[in-house]
Amino acid sequence: MRRRVVITGIGMVTPLGLTAADTFAALLEGKSGAGPITHFPAATYPTNFACEVKGFDLANYVRDTAPYDHGGPNIRFAVASARQALDDANLLPHKLDPTRIGVYLGAGEGGDDVSALVTSAAGAADESGFRADHGKFCEIARRLHNPRREELVEMHQSSAFVADEFDLGGPNLTTLTACAASAQALGEALELIRYGDADVMVAGGSHSMIHTLGVTGFTLLTALSRRCDSPTTASRPFDATRDGFVLGEGGGMVILEELEHAKRRGATIYAELSGYGTTGDAYRMTDPHPQGRGAVRAMKDAIRNAGITGADIGYVNAHGTSTPANDESETAAIKGSLGESAYRTPVSSTKSMMGHLIAAGGVVELIVSVLAMRKGVVPPTINYQHPDPLCDLDYVPNAAREVAGIRHVLSNSFGFGGQNITLVASKM
Repeated sequence: MRRRVVITGIGMVTPLGLTAADTFAALLEGKSGAGPITHFPAATYPTNFACEVKGFDLANYVRDTAPYDHGGPNIRFAVASARQALDDANLLPHKLDPTRIGVYLGAGEGGDDVSALVTSAAGAADESGFRADHGKFCEIARRLHNPRREELVEMHQSSAFVADEFDLGGPNLTTLTACAASAQALGEALELIRYGDADVMVAGGSHSMIHTLGVTGFTLLTALSRRCDSPTTASRPFDATRDGFVLGEGGGMVILEELEHAKRRGATIYAELSGYGTTGDAYRMTDPHPQGRGAVRAMKDAIRNAGITGADIGYVNAHGTSTPANDESETAAIKGSLGESAYRTPVSSTKSMMGHLIAAGGVVELIVSVLAMRKGVVPPTINYQHPDPLCDLDYVPNAAREVAGIRHVLSNSFGFGGQNITLVASKM
């Protein structure tokens, strides 16, 4: 028998706030988190702006910060958002069997040192990003690197640190499906609880690619907006003048819990995580299928998995990257999965304000979707001024909207490599 799974705690660290409540309030106000990059000297880069987390201090979340000294922001954001979610679920200090509480996170590359090393060895940036002095790079690497730093570069370390910090001895896993990673972590954690391998899962993800390698890599892929003269208006999903996404960073966690387990301990329930769909495009490494072939299947699978129909979806939080290819194909996919009801369903991209949090994006956007359903108000897609005839849905342009009676929300996350993840959450 498949067990039902609910969300009993949430936490996040984003460019718009250090809590879920602050982030959601900023989204409803249509605020942008974009500004000049401060993490490294970026003035000469083709894209020199991003959505950075501001005012974050790990000491507010853990008693001893020393174990994290050489860990990257991905680890710090993961532990901080996990602390928030566990506190919110009233699980700290937990008196439950720790072997029945697991961790499943989406992640990307880790560690501060690689970025710091490359920055130290870099010359002036050109049109492709940084240019490295290879001799200087090797000399600094030999001087700085050690076994501890090597360990912290490993991408599973965020999951390991969360488990260690909070004594969570259940299943411990990491997924590396790029921009879909934290959404996939939620979906797979859902399945672990549904079929009895855990009672509680801390699920989500964290990431920061606002460093020399990250910005250069996305520059080479021509994925980033180059509107350096106006960072706050650069992310413009579904707008005809979109020219790329704005890089973000952060972390988000949810506490997933078996329904009866949550009821027995009197937990507050935000929503049921009711549907999960996962597919591959089998098309190209960086471009989505033009008609959203894999995305359609992911959405249909998630809707079917939730036991509902496309007409039941009351809000879609789109992947909505502000790239020409994604927004057009995602629009086609939403229509292909929801049918005629797609034109009546509010769709918005919160990346227009937070930027693209890469591996952390999916969980943060699922939390936003759940809060929108609970509060009856959906966040806007800001910077939407020029309609694109190929993107013809209701994108909630520029201002939040009250929408009564939402019972089910859908959140999309699509990753480089053609991974497609869709999650459905339902009101309890």
